[in-house]
Amino acid sequence: MSKDLPVIARNIKKYRDKLGISQDKLSKLAGVTLHTLTKIESGATPDPRIETVSKIAQGLGVGVDDLIQK
Repeated sequence: MSKDLPVIARNIKKYRDKLGISQDKLSKLAGVTLHTLTKIESGATPDPRIETVSKIAQGLGVGVDDLIQK
């Protein structure tokens, strides 16, 4: 995992990998588009809206803090 990626991107990938789910599956669980999730996880959207982060956290079964903390 690249250290150049934003913390949130690294954490989403970390928790997604722990669950063994694809980006597509997470996007459906979180109720966000695959395009949005892909952009956040790739670092193309380094500062996503808190509403989006909250949905992704719920989809992963973690808190928002888990996604934004180093």
